[in-house]
Amino acid sequence: AFEQPVKYNQSYIMYHSTSLSNACQIMIIGFTPSTGGMLGPGVYLSKSYTKACAYPKSLPPGEEQVIIKARVRVGKVKRIDYQGHPLQYSWHKKGYDTAWVPPNCGMVPSGLEEDCVWDPKRIEILNISNMDAVLRTLSYTMYHGTTLSNARQIVRNGFIPSSGGMLGPGVYVSRSFQKACAYPQVLPPGEERVVLKIRVRVGKVKRIDYNGHPLQYTWHQHGYDTAWVPPMCGMVPSGLEEDCLWDPKRIEVLAVLDKPA
Repeated sequence: AFEQPVKYNQSYIMYHSTSLSNACQIMIIGFTPSTGGMLGPGVYLSKSYTKACAYPKSLPPGEEQVIIKARVRVGKVKRIDYQGHPLQYSWHKKGYDTAWVPPNCGMVPSGLEEDCVWDPKRIEILNISNMDAVLRTLSYTMYHGTTLSNARQIVRNGFIPSSGGMLGPGVYVSRSFQKACAYPQVLPPGEERVVLKIRVRVGKVKRIDYNGHPLQYTWHQHGYDTAWVPPMCGMVPSGLEEDCLWDPKRIEVLAVLDKPA
């Protein structure tokens, strides 16, 4: 089937191999296009699982290989079937979304096909090999601003999710210490503002980067453990990032910082 040219506006199952640490980053923020390669900048994948398994060529000590299975909306496709093709590095400038190297055309030593996708938003992650290891690795140090009396309750009994907020129900935290220091915005008389330093196992993360996002309040119903508002996306006045965790058991308190800067 790979011998036939890719049809426009179709979706295909493809594979991308990387390291465990890179897979964790991809789970959080999505694919980051490479700055170059055989077809120029883009995200490189293949319909061939065998080809994907050959990458990365080398792994740093302590790393392990992870295969990402994805659904790719290829859009408008340009066939690049020989070295020196006039659009080999400039296909996107000519209006194409994906460059496709067909099998056995002489461009790839293995003879297996390869694809380069310009826009990472065209790629939907379906499955990740060794998912348990990925989810175990996905932990971040974050902060939560609260009162001293609430902090004592949290240390004893754990977090209690809020019933609502910008991302719906959940526990609101941030990787920004500065942002956490601004909460609670109204301090009750006689209370002291503190910041909890925590470790968060984020699990499966949904990026929510604009108000009115279709999953802004329903991300957990679609299988996500955390909703993430990236910095400078316009949703938070301070421009700092924010996270909402569904399950408080994913949060471990590391320290109570009673003198935030």
